[in-house]
Amino acid sequence: MKKTMMEILACPMDKNYPLKLFEIKQKNDIVSEGALFCSKCSRFYPIIEEIPIMLPDELRDKKQEIEFLKNYKNKLPEKIISEANPWHL
Repeated sequence: MKKTMMEILACPMDKNYPLKLFEIKQKNDIVSEGALFCSKCSRFYPIIEEIPIMLPDELRDKKQEIEFLKNYKNKLPEKIISEANPWHL
């Protein structure tokens, strides 16, 4: 995901803007792994292989996102790992 996308991305659940970006892996202005976080509804949206996965809760892949949280639990803030919606560790 290009960092410039942050200027247009909003939470799909409550339309909150801006979202907070947590970068795990990046090169230049491209984030290949990371997370977006909505401070209003406390939802996180993973960035996997440069793609922000910003789907409504009912369309999200819980297994994939729990695995993402487990893989990056030491690189993401505690509010995402243990408190974020729709699920956390």
